[in-house]
Amino acid sequence: MSSRVRIEVPEDSGFGLTHLPYGVFRPSGGVPRVGARVGDSVIDLAVALDDPMFAQPSLNAFMTQGPQCWREVRERVRAAAESELPAAAVHSVRAVRSDLPVEVADYVDFYASLDHATAMGRIFRPDGEPLLPNWRHLPVGYHGRAGTVVVSGTELGRPHGQRRTDSGAPDFGPSRRLDIEAELGFVVGVGSPLGRPIPTGDFGEHVFGVALVNDWSARDIQAWEAQPLGPFLGKSFATSLSAWVTPLEALAEARIALPPQYPEPLPYLSDSAPWSLDIALRVEWNGQLVSTPPFSRMYWSPAQLLAHLTVNGASTRTGDLFASGTISGAERGERGSFLELSWGGTEPVEVNGESRTFLADGDEVVISASAPAVGGGRLTLGEVRGRIR
Repeated sequence: MSSRVRIEVPEDSGFGLTHLPYGVFRPSGGVPRVGARVGDSVIDLAVALDDPMFAQPSLNAFMTQGPQCWREVRERVRAAAESELPAAAVHSVRAVRSDLPVEVADYVDFYASLDHATAMGRIFRPDGEPLLPNWRHLPVGYHGRAGTVVVSGTELGRPHGQRRTDSGAPDFGPSRRLDIEAELGFVVGVGSPLGRPIPTGDFGEHVFGVALVNDWSARDIQAWEAQPLGPFLGKSFATSLSAWVTPLEALAEARIALPPQYPEPLPYLSDSAPWSLDIALRVEWNGQLVSTPPFSRMYWSPAQLLAHLTVNGASTRTGDLFASGTISGAERGERGSFLELSWGGTEPVEVNGESRTFLADGDEVVISASAPAVGGGRLTLGEVRGRIR
């Protein structure tokens, strides 16, 4: 008879039974498969639930099944986690390797924080209006490269590209103003056909869950190339995604009212009960906490982002990832990028006794977050970590 084990979850764990995030892991010497995290353990769902849908290298096969299946599996996972499990179904989170949890189909990044957009406008247009005329009318965004989305923990090389020089002509070389953007990503589970927009009220029928994102940014490359078009090489070299995707259902207690919007959005962006999420982020630079961005202050809602993304008839697919854009608050200690924290490099930040503006080789950034949990306490979103080689 095979041995069985029971998972012990500390009371203060951010990965309790009301959370149950999903990811893809590799046991030592094994192949990638879908797991759910409980405390400091990973449950192998293919073994625990005896379901080959989870013996897969991504969450995509599961996500495409839709909300009813998501709810049913979540109840099955919770029941399994509360009982004794086959020893072969339980692994220590420290003994496995995490893979990218989803096969990313398309990647879109938005610019949804009023505080961030205002700060950027003041840095780059100090004598003008900080917000461009369109900003309060639509969620500004750009399309990124799905193939450069990497799992948390992946080391990154410094990107190369054209940079403006004092003469006004460009040179070519490694970015000298390498930056981060602390963001929240939304993963599409059920796609939509070409020509059919997704209204704000249908968000939960399509979006599977959320994960932390670091949209690495080469500001010097971006500043030269984004004239007049948007981000390209300054953004497309790497975007880091948490190894754990938190189901929307786990964030029920984190839902809050969306801050007021003025002017009133156009009808396709309206929502009968506009909502946001009470998620508190932490940004650590070489182990030092430098910022605590609040998602609760975001101007555009997650549902409005998806509605705008599809209003022109664009299709969506299982595995699509769209991110919020930099999450920033009104205070300096709430800014979600180093460009803002250092005010364009003019106000250095002290990091472990050093005066810093942008990322140096060897630097490591860790973005983490927490939110109110169903039943009390707080859940911990999976961190997103990256180091510059």
